[in-house]
Amino acid sequence: MASLTHSDIERMNELLLRLRDKGNTVLVVEHKPETIAIADHVVDLGPAAGTDGGEVMFEGTVEGLRASDTITGHHLDDRAALKEEVRTPDGTLEVRGASTHNLQDVDVDIPLGVLVVVTGVAGSGKSSLIGGSIVNSRPPRDGVVSVDQAAIKGSRRSNPATYTGLLDPIRKAFAKENGVKPALFSANSEDACPNCNGAGVIYTDLAMMAGVAAPCEVCEGKRFQAEVLEYKLGGKDISEVLAMPVVEATEFFGAGKAKTPAAHMILTRLADVGLGYLSLGQPLPTLSGGERQRLKLATQMAEKGDIYILDEPTTGLHLADIEQLLGPTRPARRLRQVGDRRRAPPGGHGARRLDHRPRPRRRPRRRPDCLRGHARRPRRRALDPHRRAPRGLRRRLTVRATTRWLPLAGSRLTSSATTACPLILGGDERLDTKR
Repeated sequence: MASLTHSDIERMNELLLRLRDKGNTVLVVEHKPETIAIADHVVDLGPAAGTDGGEVMFEGTVEGLRASDTITGHHLDDRAALKEEVRTPDGTLEVRGASTHNLQDVDVDIPLGVLVVVTGVAGSGKSSLIGGSIVNSRPPRDGVVSVDQAAIKGSRRSNPATYTGLLDPIRKAFAKENGVKPALFSANSEDACPNCNGAGVIYTDLAMMAGVAAPCEVCEGKRFQAEVLEYKLGGKDISEVLAMPVVEATEFFGAGKAKTPAAHMILTRLADVGLGYLSLGQPLPTLSGGERQRLKLATQMAEKGDIYILDEPTTGLHLADIEQLLGPTRPARRLRQVGDRRRAPPGGHGARRLDHRPRPRRRPRRRPDCLRGHARRPRRRALDPHRRAPRGLRRRLTVRATTRWLPLAGSRLTSSATTACPLILGGDERLDTKR
């Protein structure tokens, strides 16, 4: 029920109750308070996530859960409060004539520099409006970073370190410390365990049953050969680093001999979205839906841009996880602050200049019908002067684009170009200013 609105959840709750009333046992795994409220019996697991969880914290009625001293009980009656002050937009992004899927010639002005929420019932066209008019617009908009609902891609050999790009600075740090090649610390290289091919486990696929995974007896799940594990960084080998949780790894790479700023920055983002308990080498297929969603957020929200689009970012998240994501010092607020710094250069507002200077070309003249089929004059620099050039030959147009910041307020555009120069403002507005 992660993608459903309150009205859709009410209809789904009615179906669940009707299914129960027919004498069936209905088990629901859900974070939504609206669904928890209709339960006859509640089982709450905790106290936290990952290695800090796995215990039954409460079992009983909904009223007993509200009175319990658990994280779910504390957030069960959470209600969003209105903000006392809202930010002032510094511009608008105009969308005109949107007609993707079920949209009917929609015109919208989206304020810039603020946190904007596009809401509506399921299937009303929210993703079509934003995705079709901003993400996949023609021509494409610059500075747009989109985090959609698509599942993250990765095999059972993938883990948070490989998906986020964290493994690259870790490998380089190990190589620099020991004077060897970075490829030595890759589980996909020749130095990985030959018995499990760097997977750490042996997978046995059964035809009529689910597959079985057993730890590798040669490397004992460490993925690397014994020679590779002799190289240390800060007193730990590569297998010990991959077994660290994010919180421990953040401290490890933040100071001391193992200090690696690039790795520390990625680990900080993972901790900000509430994945501090996750092991760096944990296989992606073992992660829950909420963990994959936050892993994707931590990766893509680090991309540089001016407009960040998050399509239902709280899918699969607990109420406590949502509070951490949208808190006053968390990634959602940091995105607005970063967007303010990237929106304009120091000294005032500005726009990027695109100077398109195509090479001159001469279009071939169309020969009269009466002369078609006869020999033409040989083209200049032709390989064979007696051979006729192919009909309809065209030269390719090469466009050279240069980009730089130009002030707008109280200034006059100066350029060495003799033609009109287009200025793009807010992604849609165009202003032609001649020299």
